[in-house]
Amino acid sequence: MGNSMVELLSKLTTSSREVTLDILVLEFTIVNAYLIGNPSKTSEWVLVDTGLENSADFIIKSAQKRFGENTRPQAIILTHGHFDHVGSLIELSNHWNVPVYAHELELPYITGKKDYPIGDPSVGGGLVAKMSPTFPHTSIDLGFRANPLPPDQTIPGMQGWKWIHTPGHTEGHIALFRELDRILIPGDAFTTVKQESLLSVITQSEQISGPPAYLTTDWEAAETSVKQLKDLNPKLVIPSHGPSMKGEELTRHLNMLSHHFEDIAVPEQGRFVDR
Repeated sequence: MGNSMVELLSKLTTSSREVTLDILVLEFTIVNAYLIGNPSKTSEWVLVDTGLENSADFIIKSAQKRFGENTRPQAIILTHGHFDHVGSLIELSNHWNVPVYAHELELPYITGKKDYPIGDPSVGGGLVAKMSPTFPHTSIDLGFRANPLPPDQTIPGMQGWKWIHTPGHTEGHIALFRELDRILIPGDAFTTVKQESLLSVITQSEQISGPPAYLTTDWEAAETSVKQLKDLNPKLVIPSHGPSMKGEELTRHLNMLSHHFEDIAVPEQGRFVDR
């Protein structure tokens, strides 16, 4: 019941928002995906993450509206392989016949070799956390289309961006950063909404927090990753969960999260909490 409820909620409240001239955020309420590319300058673009199982049609239509009728991306880039980021991955990669790139440590989860742990409802924080054991956790098998990201941190189809290994939420989790304008797509390394709480997810009330606690497996690595991202001094953050945040507000919140990570992000108890 939990997963179908999340799917329904996502379907009812799908929207898109242009954050910069070359970044269109596709908002599926519980998660975001991204079309990266400036349609006034180029017909080339990349899709970052793929939302839920029912997200494919909206992603295809959004791409057609932005880049033209028979458009297809250079590639699909994954921040990681959790169900809300790869829900439409097989359908979209087949539809467009394009390669998919993820960190090499994440490849087993998208090639049928390794399953994620079941969501941990004991971390507290609200209804989403309680529903988390019903979320899909088994791997998908993308087959030959799955590729490791280049070791030099470049991202295929995304000139000027680099990927950064930010483990904690998952083994092979990555964030995407563009030095030129200091834009950061942190994936699930941190959020700007209390993702465990259904009310916070629905209202998208801004509240910088750590990674979604019910699926985070290594809290020590997660804290290191947040500090690494803070040190980039991002000017604009576009997270997978929650609204964008920028400027002084972002700096203040990210500093607070970095310095008080255990108090803000780490649950009191849970399967992966070592206290």
